[in-house]
Amino acid sequence: MEYFSLTVQQALRMLETGEVSSMALTESVLARIDAVEPKVQAYLALDREGALRQAEQADIARKKGQAGPLCGIPLAIKDVLCTTTMPTTCGSRMLEHFVAPYDATVVTRLAQAGSVLLGKLAMDEFAMGSTSENCAFKVPHNPWKPGHVAGGSSGGSAAAVAADQCFASLGSDTGGSIRQPASLCGTVGMKPTYGRVSRYGLVAFASSLDQVGPLTKDVRDCALMMNAISGHDPLDSTSIDQPVPDYCHALQDGLKGIKIGIPREYFGQGLDPEVDRAVRRGMAMLEEAGAQLVEVTLPHTDYCVAVYYLIAPAEASSNLARFDGVRYGFRDRSADSLIEMYNRTRSHGFGDEVKRRILIGTYALSSGYYDAFYKKASQVRTLIKEDFAKAFAACDLMVSPVTPTPAWKIGDKADDPLALYLSDILTLSANLAGIPGMSVPCGFSRDGLPIGMQLQAAHFNEAVLLRAAHNLEQRAGVVGKKPALA
Repeated sequence: MEYFSLTVQQALRMLETGEVSSMALTESVLARIDAVEPKVQAYLALDREGALRQAEQADIARKKGQAGPLCGIPLAIKDVLCTTTMPTTCGSRMLEHFVAPYDATVVTRLAQAGSVLLGKLAMDEFAMGSTSENCAFKVPHNPWKPGHVAGGSSGGSAAAVAADQCFASLGSDTGGSIRQPASLCGTVGMKPTYGRVSRYGLVAFASSLDQVGPLTKDVRDCALMMNAISGHDPLDSTSIDQPVPDYCHALQDGLKGIKIGIPREYFGQGLDPEVDRAVRRGMAMLEEAGAQLVEVTLPHTDYCVAVYYLIAPAEASSNLARFDGVRYGFRDRSADSLIEMYNRTRSHGFGDEVKRRILIGTYALSSGYYDAFYKKASQVRTLIKEDFAKAFAACDLMVSPVTPTPAWKIGDKADDPLALYLSDILTLSANLAGIPGMSVPCGFSRDGLPIGMQLQAAHFNEAVLLRAAHNLEQRAGVVGKKPALA
């Protein structure tokens, strides 16, 4: 067995017994990256020397009895999280050479847990996209079928885990950007409750929607990662000061007495029959595990896409105003005046999708249109939150598809932004409501492409999601299957 194919839990067990060293794990993963990266294209930055140095330190710490909960485990992170040892590009020419003066809180917490940071992973520019095709440097491929999208915006994070190029990774989720690529690449991906995981050091796209979360090979690894990164952070004003349970403990329980809601609006027109079949098979497995299935309704679901694509671009317009060529990042030095420098810097530094969303957001916030667009979208967002509150009064969690279809070919939807926006139709609402959601593999299409099931729960109820996901995982027989990349 190759070390790189282990789960986090398996690797930790071998490290604890002395069967393997962190150095051996790290060397194995680096060799795997060398072998498959030309096909997968997941990494924007790889710190070989730094990773080996951290692995050596982890082995020393373990010998001294000072091992943290993730001591010696090689991980990678989405290139939207600030690091002092590598550039943080956000997949954009605007930040191509930017090195942050501080680490994101989640990066610090992983380091405190003893993990080894391998590198930074490809993503849609400033996290804007559903396929990672908007990355300015490279487009990650789906390891199950190179030439197909890995999803977005955390496409590199999902692809790297699926291809065994790291043991687990971190992504960010603004409208489904962890869950959607996790589904398309056959990994587990969780978007925690807004405020459960610190956003300090996460380069903001839409501040009221963004959330950091893990992508892993199985559910137990997801619980281990959540244990490491969750908790209050005084550096983040949106972080919630609430106790964090031991998420691994939740995996021990069955589903007897758990009510699972089936939102009727999520199983309508446009859902691929293979996705529908796989998810309904997963629902039957949850019922076999003791759960009770009940129908629920989310009546404002039809408005989610419109609401999201007013609120998110509006917040992006505000957040990305800082990239003007003056403070930091790319500057066009050919301009003859300040205004021309602003124009040239933003025109040349940003890609088309980022410019498109800035324009939409600026228009929605402009004088005379604010009440009609942004304010109205915020009011409907409140109704969407109320829909979830009513639904969770009747059930403990909800299940649905993650995406309407399995992964499609790279380039197939590049000229149709609306089609790409609609690919997130089943995931956007969790961000608008601030609730936790996750994707867990539940099957494959006839073409061998992964299909994920989405689980959603009430605020701060990640434990019940992990509990249900673990029970599904034990029955679905999907975990352990690997893409044939070699």
